[in-house]
Amino acid sequence: QVQLVESGGGLVQAGGSLRLSCAASGRTFSGYFIGWFRQAPGKEREFVGGISWSSGSTYYADSVKGRFTISRDNAKNTVYLQMNSLKPEDTAVYYCAARRMAIVADIAARYDYWGQGTQVTVSS
Repeated sequence: QVQLVESGGGLVQAGGSLRLSCAASGRTFSGYFIGWFRQAPGKEREFVGGISWSSGSTYYADSVKGRFTISRDNAKNTVYLQMNSLKPEDTAVYYCAARRMAIVADIAARYDYWGQGTQVTVSS
């Protein structure tokens, strides 16, 4: 069983930055794909990006490409989502999720474990 804990959300002005963390307990991320999703009120959960833990390959949605960066720390078994140049439309609850296959997936149903979510609010 994998447990995921996100942290780092908060309130920031447009143009600002935040870094979210996703820490795993129960086992390492080795062999997993870790995705970041977000969900704004009244909208469906949206794939933001992800990282294949073993290869380090990263993937991003077009809406965040060039502004968000995903990285990992093997020693801490933690994945990060660095968000720069934030916009009000980035406001959402952000979730990390783990998939027991090291292959990218942009559909929430393909993930096996989820964190509790962390709120990101970007003011204009």
